[in-house]
Amino acid sequence: MYPNLYYAFKDIFGIDIAGLKLVNTFGFFVALSFIASAWILTMEFRRKENLGQFVYTEETITIGAPASLQELLANFILGFVFGFKIIGAFVTSNALNDPQSFILSTQGSWPLGILLGLVFAGLKWWEKKRHQLAKPENRVVRIWPHDRVGDLVIYAAAFGFVGAKIFHNLENWNDFVKDPVGALISFSGLTFYGGLICAGIAFIVYARKHKIGIAHLCDTMAPVMMFAYAAGRIGCHMSGDGDWGIVNTHPKPFSWMPGWLWAYNYPHNVVGEGVPIPGCSGPYCSQLVPPVFPTPLYEIIVCFILFLILWSVRKKIKVPGQLFGLYLVMNGVERFFIELIRVNTRYETLPFKPTQAELIASLLVIAGIVVMAKSKKWTAATAK
Repeated sequence: MYPNLYYAFKDIFGIDIAGLKLVNTFGFFVALSFIASAWILTMEFRRKENLGQFVYTEETITIGAPASLQELLANFILGFVFGFKIIGAFVTSNALNDPQSFILSTQGSWPLGILLGLVFAGLKWWEKKRHQLAKPENRVVRIWPHDRVGDLVIYAAAFGFVGAKIFHNLENWNDFVKDPVGALISFSGLTFYGGLICAGIAFIVYARKHKIGIAHLCDTMAPVMMFAYAAGRIGCHMSGDGDWGIVNTHPKPFSWMPGWLWAYNYPHNVVGEGVPIPGCSGPYCSQLVPPVFPTPLYEIIVCFILFLILWSVRKKIKVPGQLFGLYLVMNGVERFFIELIRVNTRYETLPFKPTQAELIASLLVIAGIVVMAKSKKWTAATAK
């Protein structure tokens, strides 16, 4: 396992770059999944725009105005954070030994923070100055949905993270009560369905504000969300973030199956779970004994297959909303069955002792069936 990119580059390429300790492996793959998903989403928006399913809106923008105080302040803050934390990590003693603690602490380089803040603000002022007009002009421009992909990605990241933290802490309430501040600011402990629900609500609010059709937006997002989930699970597996299965000591069902695909011990996992690895010193020297089901691997494989299915039928399904309904069913079924072999908190007071994910997955399957069954009727009613 590679807790951060430092260990990955050192193991794979034999390169020792201390600064890579700042790049968490899980976060790196999540970022890649967002970038790839944004590209796929842009393609789908353009395709649906050509079909007339999405239309543009007109907005008035000001051309040739000098940099505003808000723009200068935002760029100063961005530069300050970059200098104070990122560059500061290289000049602060022992910062790279525990990057996460350093990032969440008040430690950093004030001189570098202020210097980089002034540089970023100065560059923004200079950029605006080059295009400044004697008299700023107001122009009406057309904004298409594909022009808003950047905003949607930011909404997904921000609200998805908040939702994932909230649902995780609700699921692990006793741990949250013991250390609420630590639970909220920690980078670990994220629940996918919390992120999906909160990001989904944010998307709907944003779409209504900018006159983007909800049904067509949901259909557009269906394969994208399945892809993003599969890609994000690569980060879970590669870092060993604790999102693995239950103990598996059963013999392999097939002789040709690699051992690590059936039961894995997640050596050097980022959460430090398990027993010490003989001969290993320093952080991240634990492995699971006995091994467990590598459920992230199973989800990577299954969800990429489901993405390909959704992608292949997206042009064949004509009724708005039905593709999204199919996604809900696929997502719910996949997650419900993976929960059967996955480590998770169970609600002991409820019948059958379900997990939070099993409850939500069941509701998603029901919702998906309803959407697929009713979408044609809803579309006809909307057309009237």
